[in-house]
Amino acid sequence: MIDFDAHLAPYAAHSSKSRGRRHPEGPAGARSEFQRDRDRIIHSTAFRRLEYKTQVFLNHEGDLFRTRLTHSIEVAQIARTLARSLRLNEDLVEALALAHDLGHTPFGHVGQDVLNECMHDYGGFEHNLQSLRVVDHLEEHYGAFDGLNLTFETREGILKHCSLTNARQLGELGQRFIDKKQPSLEAQLVNLADAIAYNNHDIDDGLRSGLLTMKQMEEVELFARLHREVVRQYPGLPGRRELYETIRLMITAMTVDLVEASGALIAQANPQSIEDVRNSPPLIRFSDSMRAETSALKRFLYANLYRHFQVNRMRVKASRVIRELFDAFMTDPVLLPPDYQVASSDTHKQARKIADYIAGMTDRYAIKEHKRIYSLDTF
Repeated sequence: MIDFDAHLAPYAAHSSKSRGRRHPEGPAGARSEFQRDRDRIIHSTAFRRLEYKTQVFLNHEGDLFRTRLTHSIEVAQIARTLARSLRLNEDLVEALALAHDLGHTPFGHVGQDVLNECMHDYGGFEHNLQSLRVVDHLEEHYGAFDGLNLTFETREGILKHCSLTNARQLGELGQRFIDKKQPSLEAQLVNLADAIAYNNHDIDDGLRSGLLTMKQMEEVELFARLHREVVRQYPGLPGRRELYETIRLMITAMTVDLVEASGALIAQANPQSIEDVRNSPPLIRFSDSMRAETSALKRFLYANLYRHFQVNRMRVKASRVIRELFDAFMTDPVLLPPDYQVASSDTHKQARKIADYIAGMTDRYAIKEHKRIYSLDTF
C-alpha cells in the first residue's frame, strides 16, 4: 500500500485521515484521495469553461491576457511551491487552487456583483458557494451521484467565505463558520497564493494593455524597490524582460516572506494535527511589513487598473448583459434551455436555476445569448 503522507508534517492534511466523501467510494489505487479530487476537477466541464472567463480583461480583448483558467494554473504553481516548503499536502493545495474559481460568473467580479443584486430576493449569489454547488450538484459525469463527490477537505477549502445563514444549511461543512474555527493550512495557503498570483499578473496585463505605465508603477514601493534592483543587475535590458524580471523578484519576495512568517507562526503554535490547526488562529500569513506592501499594491491596482475608465466601460456593458439576461429569463422562463426550466411555480427555485445558467456562461457565450434574446437581427 502506498503511503502518500509519509513526507508531510503532522499538521498537514493527510489523505489517509480524510473525513471522506458524501458518497462512499473505494480506494483510488495509485492515487491519493486528493489526487483523485484534482483529476476530477481538471476533467470537469466548469474547469474547461474557465478558459473563456474574464480575469480583468474580457476574453476577446487580447490573446495574451490572463483568463480564469490561466490564473488558476498560476495559483496552483505558486501554492505547490509554498506547500512543499511548509511540508503541507501539495495534492490538496493543487486541487483547491484549480477549483477556487469554478463558480465564477462571466465578466469577472462585476458579473458576480450584478448577479448577486439580481438574486437579492432569492438568497443572493456568491461565487465561493457557487463553486461548491458546481462540485456538489451541477457537474454531471457519474452514474452514482451528482457533482464530483470530492473529499470533505477539498470542499471545505473551496468555501473560503460563508454567511452564518448559509453555513447553517451546510451541516458539517458550514460548522467552522459557526464555531469560528479555521480550515486546513492548505486552504489558508491557497487563499494567499491566489493573492500573490493576481497581484503580480495584473501588473503584467495592465502594462501590456497600456492602461498602466512603468512610471505609474514606480509609485508602488515594493515594485519600485525591486525594479531598481533589476536595473542595477541588468542595465539596458529590453522593456518586457525588465518587467518580467521585476515581477519574478516580486513573486519570490512574497513567497519567501510568506514561508518565513508562516513557519515562525507554526513553530510557535506547534500544532500536532489538523484539528490543532482548526482550533488555532490563522497560521499562514505575510509578515507585517510585507502585508503592508501588498495592501498598498492592491490599493494602487484598484484605483489605477480595476477602476480605469476603459475597464469601467466594459463593466457597464457587462452589467447590462447579466442584468438583462436575468430579467428576461425570470419574466419568460420558456426562453431557457429545458434543463433550466422549473416545472412548478416556485420562483425561488427558478431564480436559482437561472443563476446556475448565467454563472456557467463564458464571456462570449453570455454576449451571444444576450444578442439572441434582444437583437432583432438574430433569430
